[in-house]
Amino acid sequence: MKYLKVDFNIKHTYADVFNMQDARDLIAAIAGEIGFESFEDSENGIIGYVQESLFNLAELKIAIDDFPIDGVEISFNTTDAEYKNWNSEWEKKGYEPIIIDDRCIVHDTKHPSIKKYPIDIIIDAKQAFGTGTHQTTRMIIRQLINMNLRVKALLDCGCGTGILSFAGIMCGAASAVGYDIDEWSTVNAKHNAEINNVKGFNVLLGDSSLLSNKITGPYDVVIANINRNILQADMPSFVSVMNHKAKLILSGFYEKDAKLLETQAETLGMKLDCKNIDDNWCCIVLEKL
Repeated sequence: MKYLKVDFNIKHTYADVFNMQDARDLIAAIAGEIGFESFEDSENGIIGYVQESLFNLAELKIAIDDFPIDGVEISFNTTDAEYKNWNSEWEKKGYEPIIIDDRCIVHDTKHPSIKKYPIDIIIDAKQAFGTGTHQTTRMIIRQLINMNLRVKALLDCGCGTGILSFAGIMCGAASAVGYDIDEWSTVNAKHNAEINNVKGFNVLLGDSSLLSNKITGPYDVVIANINRNILQADMPSFVSVMNHKAKLILSGFYEKDAKLLETQAETLGMKLDCKNIDDNWCCIVLEKL
C-alpha cells in the first residue's frame, strides 16, 4: 500500500499569542477527517501521512483555506513515503481513558477501567482519530447516550473505528451499519466489535454511493462525523435512507459552518433539533419531517 508524506508549514503573524501546538492539532484534526492516518511534529509545523488512493488535493486545499486561526498561513508539499507503521509508538503507549458525562468510558486494552460505567467501550489504539479523544466524537456520543435508541436502526457514515456504532448499540439500538472509504478502518471496526462483544453491527467498504444500492435502510438515526464539504455533498443521500421523524447527527465541522448545513437541511425537509459547540467544533441534530 503506497503512502504520501505531506509536510505542512505553519506561518503566523501573532508571535506573542500564537500557540504552534494548537495549530498542529487543528491541522491533524482537519486532515484526519479527509483520510490522513498519522502525524508527527516538524520544526515548522506537522507532517501527515495518507494512502495515495485516498489523497484528494482539491479537498485538502479547501479544508486548509478554512483554517480557523486568524493570522495563520498554511502551505504544504507532498512527496512519496515508504510504508511503515507510523503510529507504532502511539499504539504502544495507548491513550488515557475518556469519560463522557460520567455515563460512558472509552479506553484501550492497556488502560482498563477502574470504575464501572453504564457504557464501556474498548477501542484498540490503532489510530488517534476515532478513540473518543476528539471533540466531535465526544459530542456525538453525548447525543447518543441522551437519546431513546431502543430497537432503532442506526447508520454510521465514515465509521472509522466503529466507536459511534458501538455507543449506539450499547444505548439500545437494535442494529448499526457502518461504512468507510478506508479498508484499514473497516478491518479495525470489525476487530473492535469483536472485543466489545457487540452484536448487530455490520461494516462495509465504500463511500456514500453505497446508499443507492447496498445500504437502503430505512434508518432511525444516521450519524456522520466528516468534514463540511463531504457532509454537504452527501446529505441528500443520508436523507434518502431515513425514516419519517428520523434523526441526523452531524459533526466534523466548525461552528461558523453550521448555518450552511442547517440551511441545506431545511431544503431537504429537515428541521434543527439541537446544536452543541466544543472548542469551535460543532455538532447538530436534525429531524426529518
